Amino acid sequence: MNLKYYYWYFQSVIPKRICNEIVRYGKEQDKQMALTGNSQAENLSETDLKNIQKKRKSDVVWMSDRWIYKEIQPYIHQANANAGWNFEWDWSEACQFTEYKKGQFYDWHCDSHIEPYNQPEDPNTNGKLRKLSMTISLTDPIEYEGGDLEFDFRNQDEASQPRICKEIRPKGSIIVFPSFVWHRVTPVTKGTRHSLVCWNLGYPFR
Repeated sequence: MNLKYYYWYFQSVIPKRICNEIVRYGKEQDKQMALTGNSQAENLSETDLKNIQKKRKSDVVWMSDRWIYKEIQPYIHQANANAGWNFEWDWSEACQFTEYKKGQFYDWHCDSHIEPYNQPEDPNTNGKLRKLSMTISLTDPIEYEGGDLEFDFRNQDEASQPRICKEIRPKGSIIVFPSFVWHRVTPVTKGTRHSLVCWNLGYPFR
């Protein structure tokens, strides 16, 4: 798929009070170890967990509160139109509040799965793929170092090089990108970085 834009961003659009409320709410919840793919902690061995932590190390909280979707979904629609992707989607998964402390990271990955969800009991997700990913920066950049969001477009453009996305470091900034684009979060070297991620689903591309 040839794209003119691999991501679309909005700087400092989520008010700081909303960012602070999401962080406060996230800190009040019981955190879970961040996993990869469709892994379930209760089905993993100690070796499996250690292998996951070689690829991803952070703590997460799941959020599906309507007030959060109300804040973020207009930007997902706007980015989809502005970038010219015009992907058809109709459902947002639970948001993932992520806390990266010093030394924590998420290595190269893409958010989309090869096969659509097979969940007949859930018509909102069954038969659908992740099409659009969104990340909000919730922490002021003076409070941490490292923790950069980087993109690798080489599966779409072999001549390109990984790119650090400095545009979304300001607190309250949003970035939206196709879920098949490879990306990573580099290790945090100082402080703590908080973010909110949301994946948006639609039926497979035709």
